[in-house]
Amino acid sequence: MGTKRRATEAEARALASAVRLRILRLCLDQALTNKEIAGRLAANPATTLHHVRKLVDTGFLAAEPSRPGPRGSTEIPYRATGKSWEMDVRESGVTGARAAMIEAFLEEVRLVDLEKATLIRLGLRLTEEDHAELQRRLQALADEYRDKQPPPDGEAYSLFLAMHRDVSRDP
Repeated sequence: MGTKRRATEAEARALASAVRLRILRLCLDQALTNKEIAGRLAANPATTLHHVRKLVDTGFLAAEPSRPGPRGSTEIPYRATGKSWEMDVRESGVTGARAAMIEAFLEEVRLVDLEKATLIRLGLRLTEEDHAELQRRLQALADEYRDKQPPPDGEAYSLFLAMHRDVSRDP
């Protein structure tokens, strides 16, 4: 999948929210209703609905057929479309997407036992060519696992990878 489509301003704004990124992650494997999403996020359902609508409007979430809810109500479950994997938000003119990714990661990682997490921290010195090759190989690996059919008995994992200039090591 190497080439990503440039995100529109509306798409980039939708992805520049840690809450929306968490909603997409929650709805990746199963369709969830707004109430279920709000419960998992410990958030107000009205606020969650605002975010869900933004994600639906931009095509990142899709509504599935409605189903009966409690006391005769109707519930609409939502599932992530995977469209966010195809977006490049860098040239959209919208800032905050990178910070939203880090915020979402920090919120999610606070929920787990860090002693059971796999953590890798590595300092490197790379030429421009080595840096480009590393980025390409990491992207290819991420694309490979994204495209695999998830096994029904597989456990859910999240991966966050950040590569940045290490300004603390150079004068």
